[in-house]
Amino acid sequence: MNKIKVMVVDDSAVVRQVMQSILEAEPDFQVLGAASDPLFAMDKMAKQWPDVIVLDIEMPRMDGLTFLRKLMNERPTAVVICSSLTEKGTQTALQAMAAGAVEVITKPRSSLKDFLHQSASELVGAVRAAAKANLNALKARARPMVAVPQRCDADVILSAGSKAMAQTTERVVAIGTSTGGTQALEHVLTRLPRVCPGLVIVQHMPEKFTASFAERLNSLCAIEVREARNNDRVLPGLALIAPGGKHMVLKRDGAMYHVQVLDGPHVNRHRPSVDVLFRSVARFAGRNATGIIMTGMGDDGARGMKEMFDAGAETYAQDEASCVVFGMPREAIKLGGVDHVVALDDIAARVVASGRRQPA
Repeated sequence: MNKIKVMVVDDSAVVRQVMQSILEAEPDFQVLGAASDPLFAMDKMAKQWPDVIVLDIEMPRMDGLTFLRKLMNERPTAVVICSSLTEKGTQTALQAMAAGAVEVITKPRSSLKDFLHQSASELVGAVRAAAKANLNALKARARPMVAVPQRCDADVILSAGSKAMAQTTERVVAIGTSTGGTQALEHVLTRLPRVCPGLVIVQHMPEKFTASFAERLNSLCAIEVREARNNDRVLPGLALIAPGGKHMVLKRDGAMYHVQVLDGPHVNRHRPSVDVLFRSVARFAGRNATGIIMTGMGDDGARGMKEMFDAGAETYAQDEASCVVFGMPREAIKLGGVDHVVALDDIAARVVASGRRQPA
C-alpha cells in the first residue's frame, strides 16, 4: 500500500510533536518530518516531496499564507491549514481557502495539546481528504478583474422598483459544492453578468464562515452575493448562500420563489445539505430550475440532483479534470441525474444560458 506522505509545518514544538504522534499512529500515513517554518520545510521537502502538508499560518521568516500561495504557483500540493487564526469565518480562513487550501482546521490559542488529542479524528480525516485532491485543479486560477458597477443615487431609487417588476416566472439556478468549492464558486460567480437568473447555493462550511465568504464574493462580483436570510426572495442577479449550520430550502408562493432557512438534523453528515436544497428545488421549481453539482467529497446532492432531473430540470456536473475532488459529481453521474458534464470554465456560461431556457 502506498502510504500518504505528510509534512507538518508549525512553529510550536508541542504542536509538531503531538501532530506527528497522531499521524504516525495511522497505518496509511508516513510522516516525512516536521519543521518550524516554511523555509526549514522546503529544505526537508527537497529530499522527498509530501502528498499533504499540514500548515500553520503564523510563523517566523515566512507566514503560512505566503507559503501556500508560493506552493500553488510553483508546485501545487494538497494543504491542510491548522491555525488559531482561522476561527469563525475570519478573513484569514477565507484567504487560505481562496489560495488553495483543501481543508481548514481551527485550533484554540490555549490547551493545544488536549485539543489536538481530542480532535485527532478531524485531523486524520482532513489529511486523508486532502490526499485525494486533484492537484491540477488546486493551482490557483488567474482571475480576471471584474468591473463592479458603481451605485449612484438613481440606482438606489430604482432598485426597489426593479424588484417589484421582476417576472414571476424567473429561472432558479441551484448550486451545490464542498471541498474545493470556495475557489470554484469564486471562479463561476465572478464571471456572471448583472443580468442572470437568481441562484441558491449550498457550500459546505462551518457556522459563521458563510457570511464572510459571501461578503468577499460580493466585493468581487457584478451580481449581488449574500448569506441567505429566512424568506429572502430569489431574484435575477442575486446569489443566496445557505448559512453555515442551517439548511436552506426553496419555496414557492404563487409564481414567486423564496428561501427558508431552517434548523434540523444533519443530512449526509452536513448542515447545510445540498440534498435538502436540491430536493426542495425539484419539488417547487421543477422544469423552471437548473441544477449544478461541483467539486466535493462524498455524495451529498447526488440524490437531490436525480430528483431535479426527474422533475424536468436541466442538470450539470463539473468534470473530473477541473474538480479538486470529484466525489459529489461522480455520484450524481452514477445515479443518472446529470444531463451534461462540463468543465469549470464553462459553468458561468451555462448559468447565463439557463435564463433563456423556456420555462414550463
